Amino acid sequence: MSAEAAPHQPPSGDSPLDPSLWIRLTRPEDIPGVIRLSHRVYGPEGAWLTPELRSHQRVFPEGQLVVVRRDSGRIVGLAVSLVIASDAFPLNASWNRITARGHLTTHDLSRGDTLYGAGVAVHPDVRGMGVGRALYGAREAMVQRLGLARIRAGARIPGYHRVARRLSPGQYVDEVVSGRRRDPTLSFQLHMGFRVLAVVPDYLPQDRESLGHAVVVEWTPDD
Repeated sequence: MSAEAAPHQPPSGDSPLDPSLWIRLTRPEDIPGVIRLSHRVYGPEGAWLTPELRSHQRVFPEGQLVVVRRDSGRIVGLAVSLVIASDAFPLNASWNRITARGHLTTHDLSRGDTLYGAGVAVHPDVRGMGVGRALYGAREAMVQRLGLARIRAGARIPGYHRVARRLSPGQYVDEVVSGRRRDPTLSFQLHMGFRVLAVVPDYLPQDRESLGHAVVVEWTPDD
């Protein structure tokens, strides 16, 4: 299992995805590569598991994306999403509750109005090559295609553990939003047009860098 992360470099201008890479829907045969990538980015405690990824293919295959190297076929980026009703979960709901512990069986296209980001990962080797921007852009296109109102996600704040003795999570987020501090994930999402709705404790307890905290962020087509 995983959570929203983003490239550890800010996007440069409006540069498109590097031509050596391409983005497409995830396929069942991609599961081993997705596991390897998530293990590399998040470590063994945060990696996606085979039963979870098989469930994604059953409940919402149209919401799962990978970025692939054209020469080798290696998966170097991924995005996991589901559709929920915005009033079905409070803002302080945990990742496990919203995603059914990573299986996405809470996906509800019939009633849903919100594309929920359950996880993004980018291999360190391709950061700065437009992968994060491409994945977020594809989600925006998905919102338009499905007639949804927004994208929402629980953003990790992996820089927080370094200053936790001096700052509360809310103070840390305020500094990132104001531009006085940069966070590897939240700064990227703010650059992509997301706004902060809430700071949530115990969103993903095993996220040691964020000390379990996350920031609920939202993007709408009008942003």
